[in-house]
Amino acid sequence: MVEVLLHGVTKYPLVTAFVVVGVVMYVAGVVSKAMGGRVHASAIAIVMGLALAYIGGKYAGGKHGLADVGLFSGLGLMGGSVFRDFAIVSTAFGAKLEELKKAGVPGVVSLFVSVAVSMIIGGAAALAFGYTDPVEITTIGAGAVTFIVGPVTGNALGASSEVIALSVAAGVVKSITVMVTTPFLAKAAGLDNPAAACVYGGLMGSTSGVAAGLAATDARLVPYGALTATFYTGLGCLLCPSVGYMVVLALFG
Repeated sequence: MVEVLLHGVTKYPLVTAFVVVGVVMYVAGVVSKAMGGRVHASAIAIVMGLALAYIGGKYAGGKHGLADVGLFSGLGLMGGSVFRDFAIVSTAFGAKLEELKKAGVPGVVSLFVSVAVSMIIGGAAALAFGYTDPVEITTIGAGAVTFIVGPVTGNALGASSEVIALSVAAGVVKSITVMVTTPFLAKAAGLDNPAAACVYGGLMGSTSGVAAGLAATDARLVPYGALTATFYTGLGCLLCPSVGYMVVLALFG
């Protein structure tokens, strides 16, 4: 029986990856319920995933986390760009165009303002920790936009792997923060209608953080917040390596 299971696990690594993620999500859900729902299951699952990635990397001595362990190699494919981009886009399905139009100009403005503010905060943090090279400042600043924009910007500008890793870390911290705080801020922010969710998604920007946070607030708002957050990610990937870098270069080059 054990041999049959091991054969199936090793022969179909992607299926194994889905099972592992499913187990992690189930455990995260149990822990979230035990905490009275104060911390969303998605936030707990991300922390668990980071811990497993660290343990797997240390055990295998590689650079790809748990995917370096042969038994869980399918996680490398599942965590790749194809599934990531599919997951990001799929969150926007179900949104109604009529409701999106209600966000209007504020929804569009929120995208540009938030990308600029996030990058400024991330760049300031990079300077505070002693980074002075424009490429490094821009990459870390882009990471504060989202953990997707950071690596895209770093690869485009030729940043080192260490700096790109820092940009990812900055984005993950932001994502978790948005997940955890959204339910608590929902009433004060007026998150009770699709238009408000659109603007909120544009301001926060983190697709995973916004989707999980709104799911814990009102699941009906998820497609609207996720849609503008997805636009935010695309806008960040466009602006940070170009306009953002030129501004940083002019200031610190």
